Amino acid sequence: MRGLLRRLRGGRAPVSGAGPESGEGDASVERWLVVGLGNPGPTYAGNRHNVGFMVADLLAERSGARWKAHKAHAEVSETRVEGVPAVLAKPRSYMNRSGGPVAGLSSYYKVPLERIVVIHDDLDIEFGALKLKRGGGAGGHNGLRSINASMQGPDYIRVRFGVGRPPGRMDAATYVLKDFSAVERKELELNIERAADAARTVLTDGLEKAQNVYHTAQ
Repeated sequence: MRGLLRRLRGGRAPVSGAGPESGEGDASVERWLVVGLGNPGPTYAGNRHNVGFMVADLLAERSGARWKAHKAHAEVSETRVEGVPAVLAKPRSYMNRSGGPVAGLSSYYKVPLERIVVIHDDLDIEFGALKLKRGGGAGGHNGLRSINASMQGPDYIRVRFGVGRPPGRMDAATYVLKDFSAVERKELELNIERAADAARTVLTDGLEKAQNVYHTAQ
């Protein structure tokens, strides 16, 4: 979890220079696109809204992969997740414009909607709980709304990481742009590891198996 700790201190995971991506022109490989949502830059690194970035960083760290800049306005890491070809991605466009990078990467790497996994924060789920599903509405999440519009369909897989509702009368937009609380940070790394495990299981064993193992019951 060293990469996560760097992010929470305001640092960035290493990014190599842009170069030729191995996915171009290869339509035969059943590659997955795994997208963590968040906002770029150290100001937002520890925010609740950036938990998708945190999970993507851990997946890259586990496979020993490095991030590199991609022309679709994203950072990508081409790797294998337990033998399954995957492109990990973090849009650099800010949350409410996530759709452009996701659509661009899907086209570039020739990954269809059914093999896209999006990891994101969810206000309607208690902190640390996970929900996995395919398709559905945006539920007020601007990143999902942008992806749904850009991809012309919602039928990708979501790994929904619960951040809970804001306290009192705090505005939801303000809440998600605040860092996790001190109490939450005590369990954050474990919960991020569990979300990374859930995303990995989707790739290796399918959505149903991942739901059976990691989906938190209401």
